[in-house]
Amino acid sequence: MRFSFLVSTSIILLSVITAIYFKVVIQQPTTQNSKLQVVCTTNIIGDAISNIAQDKVTLYMLMGPGVDPHLYKPIEQDITKIAQADIIFYNGLHLEARMADLFEHMSTMQPTIAVCKDIPKKMLIRSEEHEQYFDPHVWFNPTAWCYAVETISKTLQQYDPQHKDLYERNKQNYIHKIKQMYINTKKELLKINKSKRFLITGHDAFEYFARAYNFDVMSLQGISTASEAGAKDIQDLANFILAHRIPAIFIETSIPPRNIQAVQQNVQSRGFQVHIGKELYSDALGTQGTPEGTYIGMMNYNAHAIAIDLN
Repeated sequence: MRFSFLVSTSIILLSVITAIYFKVVIQQPTTQNSKLQVVCTTNIIGDAISNIAQDKVTLYMLMGPGVDPHLYKPIEQDITKIAQADIIFYNGLHLEARMADLFEHMSTMQPTIAVCKDIPKKMLIRSEEHEQYFDPHVWFNPTAWCYAVETISKTLQQYDPQHKDLYERNKQNYIHKIKQMYINTKKELLKINKSKRFLITGHDAFEYFARAYNFDVMSLQGISTASEAGAKDIQDLANFILAHRIPAIFIETSIPPRNIQAVQQNVQSRGFQVHIGKELYSDALGTQGTPEGTYIGMMNYNAHAIAIDLN
């Protein structure tokens, strides 16, 4: 699927969503609830909100485990929740490609916050596919993600000042845990021999990870999973694996594994055994209630999986 097609379909989607939005606003009575009604797109953002707000807000996440945000389209129930929300949080770097126009439009009607808006530009990575956009996978650089956590906390404090001290205290605790996680995961990953520090995945979600942890990354698809991998991409990646004798490549929980499996088959047909490692979490966290269902748990899991398979 081409990027230009995504742009055109997003315009159509925006028209449909706007119509549904006004229908909801007009026909449904406003519910009286002392808690802030908060909507967010991904469960990565949702985890930050939960750590900061705890039970002081009612949180609705549009996308759960295993959902690809690049291709996600909202259903009518989502639009209802968006229309009733006091605050909407989204990535803001075109991660939710099909909803980007919607959120920009919604910002004229209710608080709609791009959580990445305060990350310094020097920390962002420009997309090689589309120069007008930055790579949205900023959570893989824990230092950069702390800026998003700050933005979420400031917004909650602004719209719910009675719990301002709680939000500030919880934010500080959460950031401290993120920084400690970064120290621990970096220590584990830097034990991998530099010659083996190649992370090969299905799509280009790990550039921030590469900078944060001193890795080289390669992938079949670009930043958005809307791009397609062809036979030449598979061949080129297989050649790279053979040339560097890379022991393992990785699939992701949010995208189909067939392309990575095709790379493995190509390599094996030429006499080299490349192992497909554990599934990595890229665009979504794991199941709620598991360690991987939290941001810190997901980062710990990924680091440990990579360390095991590349050592």
